[in-house]
Amino acid sequence: MALKVLITGVTGYIGGSVLSTLLDSRQLSKPEISISVLLRGEEKAKLYEAKGLKTFLFNSLDETGLLREVARQHDIAIHTASGFHTSSAIALIRGLADRAKETGNPVHYIHIPGTSNLADQPITGAHQEAEPRVFSDKENIHRTTDIEVVETGLAQGVKTTIIMSPTIYGVGTGLGNRLSIQVPTIMKASLKSGAVDVVGEGKAEWDFVHIMGLADLYELVIYRVVKGEEVPSGEREILFSGTGSSRTNSEVGRELGWQPQKTKEDFKNHFLEEAGLIVAAELSVDSA
Repeated sequence: MALKVLITGVTGYIGGSVLSTLLDSRQLSKPEISISVLLRGEEKAKLYEAKGLKTFLFNSLDETGLLREVARQHDIAIHTASGFHTSSAIALIRGLADRAKETGNPVHYIHIPGTSNLADQPITGAHQEAEPRVFSDKENIHRTTDIEVVETGLAQGVKTTIIMSPTIYGVGTGLGNRLSIQVPTIMKASLKSGAVDVVGEGKAEWDFVHIMGLADLYELVIYRVVKGEEVPSGEREILFSGTGSSRTNSEVGRELGWQPQKTKEDFKNHFLEEAGLIVAAELSVDSA
């Protein structure tokens, strides 16, 4: 019997790319998983239903009762809609716990915060380390909503895994938004101001991962869950996904078999592609 997988945030950059990767997966067959999506708007839902997906409509992540009920109907939940909305994460985990009680089968929750959780904040002075630190996903590292995810999962008997990503770049493959946030935002600000903006002293370092490399990591984790293979969970549940290795080392994912193909040169070379898309979008708005 197929395991039922719920994905939130499918109209977004990450969720859409993860969804398309799972739909096109050569490792996971349709008899093994059945995918549902949680999204807003009946018109958008029709696009996903046309691909044979079951859709659940919602208005807000604050609808925790609805989220819990939807999760109760699934064995795996991938929450890409927000990495920092604590109550929605807890609701989904509790719904999975309800599912486990009903079926007697294991369930799994996958969460997506960012490595900004670990970043220095020199501009505001809220947090700054004397010496730059490189984190490993073999360490016991948790921040903000992550702590609630771990504690709720342990209390409810739900396995939880956190895939913590840095700057994500490249053009996505989803039906909705196909561009990231950080680099396009900087480009748009520069177009608006007519100059290249520099934050602080310009010494910030960003780690990075290509969107399809990240989607491959999600596919690997889901594959291992479906096959009943070991996946980091609980207090040792974080997987870094950076490939630039400036502040985070993605050791655990690579040990599981993740093999990202994009390099630092790919990151440098992608800017022209995204710039072209952003300029074209800005021109279309101006001419409308």
